[in-house]
Amino acid sequence: MQRPLTVAALTVSATLLLAACVGGTDTDKAKAKDTERPSTPTGVTAQAGSATSVHVMWERSSDNKAVTGYEVNHKGRKVAVVPASRNMVDIERLTPSTAYSFTVRARDAAGNLSEPGAAVPVTTPPSRPDDGTPPTRPTALRGTVGGSREVTLTWERATDSVGVTAYDVYQADSRVHSVPGTATTARIANLRPGTVYTFTVRARDAADNSSPDSPPVDLTTAPAPGSGPSTAPTGLTATARKGSVVLTWTPPDTGAPVREHQLFLNGTFATTIVWGSQPPPGQLRYTFTVTDGPGTRYTVKLRAKLPDGTWGDFSAQRTVVVP
Repeated sequence: MQRPLTVAALTVSATLLLAACVGGTDTDKAKAKDTERPSTPTGVTAQAGSATSVHVMWERSSDNKAVTGYEVNHKGRKVAVVPASRNMVDIERLTPSTAYSFTVRARDAAGNLSEPGAAVPVTTPPSRPDDGTPPTRPTALRGTVGGSREVTLTWERATDSVGVTAYDVYQADSRVHSVPGTATTARIANLRPGTVYTFTVRARDAADNSSPDSPPVDLTTAPAPGSGPSTAPTGLTATARKGSVVLTWTPPDTGAPVREHQLFLNGTFATTIVWGSQPPPGQLRYTFTVTDGPGTRYTVKLRAKLPDGTWGDFSAQRTVVVP
């Protein structure tokens, strides 16, 4: 049987309830005190990728607490919202041969919005519904490393039956940048120090046909001050055969035998490759079975287990298609 509450207990309970109603949570208090707006996004660009889409990019904003997202607007109307981890978005379902103007605003956790930057105009090209031919692949992709956080890519122009409207830069099968069809260079920023990146480029036309990937280029950003040498496997190759993929690579020089590697397939951990007490010397080789049909695309990358028991840096990524 429950014991009745005393008058003192009732008083304490009422006091606590009143404090909760009046004071709110610590998070609410922090939000209420934060009235400072994030900085205005700069470097906004808008590039028509096709007759019905525009690729908008900008430089990241700063805030006294933290930026939580960005809003993209067209003539004062919100058309896209992205998290703070992204600084680009594709605006789809637009009208061909139409002028648009976009602005970007940053938002913080308290709901403060930055001032919009200068409006960036862009005009979508005419529609080409009968154009089913993709551009040719860009060739001679090259890259230079600019310190620990950025790289610059250059390539030879692609050709198209009507015209190339944009070049899309991909890193690990994700589009990270777009430039106009007249450009043959792109700067990729906000990278991690001491990291291997694999880039490819695709050409796109007004009908939204994309070319095959250019040949890949591997670039390693400079390490951060005080960090050691890279621990990534090098020289990774991937060859697709009927029902299997053959990998070869060179393990990192760790001062001790590397007995284990993790294999990641399409960005997800797939298996651990173990060589027992003594792995074979020099270049390593591993074959794994695939069951998907012809035309299936796979991306693969590796990392090694270091002598201290931690996992090292990822290798460059390779893409193969089942024949």
